[in-house]
Amino acid sequence: MNASEVRLVSTIGERCRTCFTCVRECPAKAIRIEDGQAMVLHERCIGCGNCIQVCSQGAKRAVDSISDAETILSGPGKVAAAIAPSFAAEFTEYDERTLAGVLHSMGFDIVHEVGFGADLIADRTRKIMKENLSKRWIATSCPAIVTFVQRYHPSLCDSLLPLVSPMVASARALRELHGDDLKIIFIGPCLAKKGEAELTTGNSRVDCVLTFAELDELIQTRQIDLENIEPVDIDEPRANLGAVFALSRGMVQAAGMSEDLTTGTVVTADGREDFPEALREFESGDLNAELLDILCCKGCIMGFGMTTNEPLFRRRARVSRYVRSCQQQNSLEVWQQNLEKFESVDLCRGFKPDHFQMNEPSEEEIKAILKQLGKANKSDELNCRACGYDACRQHAIAIYKGMAESEMCLPFVIDELRDTVGELHESNANLAKTQEQLMHSERLASMGQLSAGIAHEVNNPLGVVLLYTNLLQEEYSKDTSLGNDLSLIAEQANRCKNIVSGLLDFARENKTDLHPVQINLFLEDTMRGIVLNDGYNVKINSSADDVVVNLDASQMGQVIINLVNNAFAAMPDGGTVNIDVSIPEDSSVSIKVIDTGCGIAEQNISRIFEPFFTTKAQGKGTGLGLAVSYGIVKMHRGKLTVSSNDNVDSGQTGTVFTITMPRYVENT
Repeated sequence: MNASEVRLVSTIGERCRTCFTCVRECPAKAIRIEDGQAMVLHERCIGCGNCIQVCSQGAKRAVDSISDAETILSGPGKVAAAIAPSFAAEFTEYDERTLAGVLHSMGFDIVHEVGFGADLIADRTRKIMKENLSKRWIATSCPAIVTFVQRYHPSLCDSLLPLVSPMVASARALRELHGDDLKIIFIGPCLAKKGEAELTTGNSRVDCVLTFAELDELIQTRQIDLENIEPVDIDEPRANLGAVFALSRGMVQAAGMSEDLTTGTVVTADGREDFPEALREFESGDLNAELLDILCCKGCIMGFGMTTNEPLFRRRARVSRYVRSCQQQNSLEVWQQNLEKFESVDLCRGFKPDHFQMNEPSEEEIKAILKQLGKANKSDELNCRACGYDACRQHAIAIYKGMAESEMCLPFVIDELRDTVGELHESNANLAKTQEQLMHSERLASMGQLSAGIAHEVNNPLGVVLLYTNLLQEEYSKDTSLGNDLSLIAEQANRCKNIVSGLLDFARENKTDLHPVQINLFLEDTMRGIVLNDGYNVKINSSADDVVVNLDASQMGQVIINLVNNAFAAMPDGGTVNIDVSIPEDSSVSIKVIDTGCGIAEQNISRIFEPFFTTKAQGKGTGLGLAVSYGIVKMHRGKLTVSSNDNVDSGQTGTVFTITMPRYVENT
């Protein structure tokens, strides 16, 4: 099997909340965000298990090996349990003899301490370093580190110690003792060991890897009663200082070396934050150590598969206490003999690059992506790490490689959200305005239907009243008293006739007779129909020379005259009404009728286009002029709006009616 085919971690999609914590904690950046889901790229994953440990939603799941272990235990042949050195920090409720008894009760024939395999590796490491004094080495006990080097620092493969891991060393030693048919199940805290085991063959073969968490689940499933377990010794060969391999700097101590800060001969590094930097400096030559002892976790005692909640140093203390106890109880001479017994066992291996090549973006492409994220300048790069990457530039590179999405950038999302909220606010305002206009149009339509019915019913009897009033006036023209009464009747009847006429104008569904009209000529012709009293004047101010509008000159002229007459009425002491014509940028024409009169009260602004609403004195207006004008402008696909000020303290009083219509575009 190829290393890139090993699948150690999967994502439970419905649990993933796109918090990007797994992206932040993945030292290999093997997490790709697709449609808001954090997916693991198996060809980049090193099996550290950080993403599983930090996911608060349980959205990451490790490959389960329990069924494989049960199959092996229920099958023919001997089965050995190879226990990782960190077991002393995991099983706090019972000692190693009880643990060995539990494993035997589950069907294991042999219980082996992988700490002895670590002793073998420590011994070979010491010899290799003596034989190659000018060579710089990287320890290879941690499979996650080995994979990281092969994939992300392929040039350092020659610097990897050419030795197998303690797990594989134990497998070779056990088969040397018990034959090639022996089945081996490794039990430890490491997810990467599952990937390493998948690649083992021959006498190096590890048939299955269980984490401590999986072993605990298996014990619970089988309902093993610890009180009825008979304690037994762990089988020979036993470990010595190899048992401290589970601790940071453990391999250095087991090999009889020291991390001398004055010479820098040996340097140790561990944890997600430190090991990538140590490798970068080792590759660049800034770290000129003879041996780089390096672990992916803060020691194996902090590995993914641990179930204990005890803090780091309490775990360290448990392992240290166990090693001291073993040194007191076990024979050093027997251990030395066992070490010599396996002197001939081949523990060597080679390493090849497994580099996953991805295209790198150019500087221009990185800048373009950063600009899309709203980071046009260096000062815009906040490097807040909310996206899971240490810097905005790294996030941009990940976007280019298809590993990340723009929406992972929190400042970018906030800015986008702010813009969206602004657009929604504007859309909501426009929607409210449109809704108000629709409601107004519906009111006008309803009033129009009512007005048409009233006008037709009133018009006939009103004509009869006027007819007989005129006849009576002719017959009693000499009777002054009666003649005055008849004149009053005729006057009020004529007033009613005008109201009915206005109602009909308001109610009728006119079809506009549109023709291209030069706007300035139209206004000049319209003004000739206005009678100017003393003290009143109309001034046309136009910046729309030669602009043509498609309109019904008769109907639109009625609107202009109505607005000008209303302006005169608002200025009882006289004044000038300005008609300003301009061309906005949206291919329309704007006609503003401006007066300096008393203005319209704010509470009346929203009602002035309603039928029968008027601010004029009783008997001076019907309240239909603006309603009719509004309808005519609408039929021209235009808008009629108003703004007004009636407060002297706020500045010049007056009213501005604005007609906006589309410009005429000749069909070609």
